[in-house]
Amino acid sequence: MIIGSKKRLSLLLVLTMVVTLVFAPVAGVYADADSVVITIVHTNDTHSRVDAGIGFAKVATKIKEVKEANPNTLVIDAGDTLHGQTFATISKGESIIGLMNAMGYDVMTPGNHDFNYGQERLLELAGQANFPIITANLIKKDDGTPLMDPYVIKEIGGLKIGIFGLSTPETAYKTNPLNVEGLTFANPAEISKKMVEELKAKGVNAIIALAHLGIDKESTDTSYSVRNNVKGIDLIIDGHSHTLLGDIDNEGKDTIIVSTGEYTNNLGIVNLKFENGELKAIEPSLYTKDDAAELKEDEEVAALMNETTEKNKVITSVVVGKTDVILDGERAQVRGGETNLSNLITDAMLNLTGADIAITNGGGIRASIQPGEITMGDIITVLPFGNYVVVKEYTGDQVLKALEHGTASYPDLAGSFAQVAGLTYTLDLNQEAGKRVKDVKVKGAALDLNKKYKVATNDFMAVGGDDYTMFMDGELVLEMGGLDEILLEYVKSLDAIPAAVQPRMSVVEKKEEVLTETYTVKLGDVLWKIAEKFGLAWEKLAEYNALKDPHLIFPEQKLMIPAN
Repeated sequence: MIIGSKKRLSLLLVLTMVVTLVFAPVAGVYADADSVVITIVHTNDTHSRVDAGIGFAKVATKIKEVKEANPNTLVIDAGDTLHGQTFATISKGESIIGLMNAMGYDVMTPGNHDFNYGQERLLELAGQANFPIITANLIKKDDGTPLMDPYVIKEIGGLKIGIFGLSTPETAYKTNPLNVEGLTFANPAEISKKMVEELKAKGVNAIIALAHLGIDKESTDTSYSVRNNVKGIDLIIDGHSHTLLGDIDNEGKDTIIVSTGEYTNNLGIVNLKFENGELKAIEPSLYTKDDAAELKEDEEVAALMNETTEKNKVITSVVVGKTDVILDGERAQVRGGETNLSNLITDAMLNLTGADIAITNGGGIRASIQPGEITMGDIITVLPFGNYVVVKEYTGDQVLKALEHGTASYPDLAGSFAQVAGLTYTLDLNQEAGKRVKDVKVKGAALDLNKKYKVATNDFMAVGGDDYTMFMDGELVLEMGGLDEILLEYVKSLDAIPAAVQPRMSVVEKKEEVLTETYTVKLGDVLWKIAEKFGLAWEKLAEYNALKDPHLIFPEQKLMIPAN
């Protein structure tokens, strides 16, 4: 499909391409005396999930296929690539840079999670990359200069393609703020205007914004905002909101926005078609994991992935702490109650975020840790999902609803069982689910339903995972690193691991049902005689029937008789 009002090929060009397709070799389809096609292969938000979706090894194969069909190909990444899974975090992103080098990437812009190792480490990784990592709006406060190169001009197919980078200002709180200390994020739209002006002055044939901005409604600085306020950008290759191409409004727009979703579930492919140096058409598409089902893995990239996995096995044996008792993460325990391990995890969340409350789902805890040395591998096994810790502001009412939801199945097991720190509460099993949580206290003070609290949770629950829908609405305060990393750092900081469970939930057990029968009062009955008949004290019978005056009963009155 051809998109954009300025991007229509002339009938002559169409006929020329048809003739070329029939008579020329494959490379000739993409470049002749008057027309050039430049192909962009792009990824975003892979979060170091190298085996997910299509997978890096198959992506590498597809890139080679595209380049064989058209040597005028650029490979581009829109960020959130270097962090997320232990495959990357153990080497602090170096393993991902190695794969990207082997896959032939040409340029990347950093996403917020690419700062999770700190800005100095990001600069080190940029030095290891065979391609530039660019961003135009990340500025050093001390001298007002960009932290990284703002743009790159790629000369390909006899044309000059200007590509500038944009990083989301949300990075200021969607990574640990210390990771971007001393930096400021300039307004993406204002910087984009300057980039367009500068690149046009250098005689580029097309301008691409490589953006990690996204189009989330709750975000202010989005790719839509850039497109609506900046003229002269031909293509925005986007990330951050994990948006699929089909969910982006490109109808009738001069600037086209593309994105692939997440985790290499799709590979983006865009053809830029030029006639006499002028961009005439932009044709975006997605190559899906279903399309890649029969694709073979690239041997070099697969070997690098296997090599990293084997190296990681050595690193995961590194000792980070010691426990004298079993740290209980068994399914039957963490999905139906509190354990010493669930206490440890939520305490780590509370300690390293500075939040008022911490809450995580018991179903995210997947294993126990045996007595003795605690290794990195143990912690990864306990928390294998690569979830991030986020801090959001919720009202006391939302917190109460979360506790009710997280205990709704108790004592039956549920992955949504609420493991908490920073608060205590009572669960009254004599009440119906949804009305069982009582006496909630935050740091010793009664929960105020109208007050806002800073709550540390995981990114899965923060978007409604495990049906914590009440957590979908809340102002994001902070986005930290992986939950496994936070537990790891907390364990390192402790002189001793607490052995005993430190309960945050008190349970009022359900009263046993008392069998009763009904007695109909007869003329001449008195309460003590009725009680004597059933082997009861008259006081108990009066109390059981809530009689205001035990001396006053009437014929035909129904009395409930408790089992003796």
